Amino acid sequence: MPVLKAYISIGSNLGNRLVNLKKSVLLLSKYGKIKVIRVSPLYETEPVGEVKQGLFLNGVVEIKTTLDPIKLLSVCKEIESEMKRKKTVKWGPRVIDLDIILYGTGVVKLKGLTIPHKEISKREFVLRPLVDLNSKGRHPVFKKSYLRLLKDIKGGKKVKKYGKSV
Repeated sequence: MPVLKAYISIGSNLGNRLVNLKKSVLLLSKYGKIKVIRVSPLYETEPVGEVKQGLFLNGVVEIKTTLDPIKLLSVCKEIESEMKRKKTVKWGPRVIDLDIILYGTGVVKLKGLTIPHKEISKREFVLRPLVDLNSKGRHPVFKKSYLRLLKDIKGGKKVKKYGKSV
């Protein structure tokens, strides 16, 4: 498998959110076939959906990997499990959430995995930190830059830069 660049969104709104994000990046970096390149600035964001819950801390991790997308997804799920993520309700509170938002420069459509993440163009809390790392990148389906997609978002959830980073 060739070395590919991928981007993983990270988010937490339970417990010590900053510690949770730091731990998730550390666990990613300890995996043998993943090299963490950079981590975006963090953003405090309102949750998606109607479930009453606390604010999220969100960011994006740029990695290089030789893992195929399914194995990378498996690693993300293992980290969530190790960090005691419990799935309760859709868009509910979570200790940690890791989503592969980009893998290489193409499109991946497999059972249980679509990359780029299908909601990426609607989510400022994903696009803003992604643009911090990859402002010139282009969405392979929409053929627009991530910066353009970010500028096109109207009336989304509140996203505010957080003072600390991972």
